Amino acid sequence: MTPFLLLDPSALASYKTAYQKGSAAEAKQVKTLLSKADQALQHGPYTVTSKQRVPPSGDKHDYISQAPYWWPDPSKPDGKPYLQKDGLVNPETKALKDDENLAAMSHDVKDLALGYYFSSNEQYAAHAAKLLRTWFLDPATRMNPNLNFGQGIPGTNDGRSFGIIESRHLVYIPDALALLSGSKSVSPALVKDLKVWYAQYTQWLTTSKIGQEEGQNKNNHGTFHDVQVVDFALFIGNKDLARKTLETHTLPRLPVQFAADGSQPLELARTRPWNYVSMNLQGWLQLAVLAPQAGVDLWHYTSPRAAA
Repeated sequence: MTPFLLLDPSALASYKTAYQKGSAAEAKQVKTLLSKADQALQHGPYTVTSKQRVPPSGDKHDYISQAPYWWPDPSKPDGKPYLQKDGLVNPETKALKDDENLAAMSHDVKDLALGYYFSSNEQYAAHAAKLLRTWFLDPATRMNPNLNFGQGIPGTNDGRSFGIIESRHLVYIPDALALLSGSKSVSPALVKDLKVWYAQYTQWLTTSKIGQEEGQNKNNHGTFHDVQVVDFALFIGNKDLARKTLETHTLPRLPVQFAADGSQPLELARTRPWNYVSMNLQGWLQLAVLAPQAGVDLWHYTSPRAAA
């Protein structure tokens, strides 16, 4: 049975019991949840191979995206190299759908898994399994386990470490598999194959130049690097990697990212500070939930500076 990582199984079980007993509050929420699962039944399957643009590798199985805040240089005939306008999204980046499809697949699988957990409707599980096989496993449609071409800047590079934040949605998949435990559509073989993909992606994330650079980024990008490595490591059973990442990357980040008054100077300096402050806090919340499973306590951490 796949363990829960970000979700609390005891809280879920209590909520499910209350729902089954007819509690009005829980019934209302589950009705909304099942509506989202019904909508997800109509979506997908998603794949990286459906895009029109071929990545620099020549392989459509490779994920590709373009840096959102970079625009053509009006003084150059071809606009290259592009110039940065922080906070302003270049609409041409929307033509590349891998980012959008990865996020949609992850959230649909989560919604379907929650729907199955509360209803035991095998349709939800079957569609979730189809979405997972199409994105991760089927030879014709699978995504190669790397982000070598994430957030490239035309005229400057084919991919950057900053693209790795786009795969943060993949943390929903392990918990979805836990919710789907018991379904005939989600076999042990499927879970095993998904763990192989996640192990390969984690290997790339922790050993590639781009992956290691993301681990050194100081702001929210560094936070979500850690979220992914810790979550994926726990999913594939590598608790040592999860603990090492928390101790060598995450703990040293706290005094860098948070001032004594709790503010986040690196995020507040951005052109869309509320967006980045709230997003970064979400990452830290996920890390705090994951950390005890690797023997690290973030909830009660005090920086050396504060203790002095």
